[in-house]
Amino acid sequence: MSNQPAHKFRVSNLQVTIWRNHSIEKRTSWYTVNPSRSYKKGDDWKETDSLGFDDLLPMAELNRQAWAWIAKQMQADSKVRRAREDAANVDA
Repeated sequence: MSNQPAHKFRVSNLQVTIWRNHSIEKRTSWYTVNPSRSYKKGDDWKETDSLGFDDLLPMAELNRQAWAWIAKQMQADSKVRRAREDAANVDA
């Protein structure tokens, strides 16, 4: 995983973090999603991937948004990859 997330979606104390991963050998990218819920323990804020009943529908919506964002990014990644391949074929 890279040091910075590719994107985040947040509603209240719920969040999905999208990470872009790369394979140098295969020249491909893929995305992973980490759901989390923030909560306060004493003076500190903590995160967990454990969800309660009331969290399920809002998290489902965040996951839907993440899916749509990733689908759009994958299309853009594919266009860039094809353009690079076409440019390499022209130069060859």
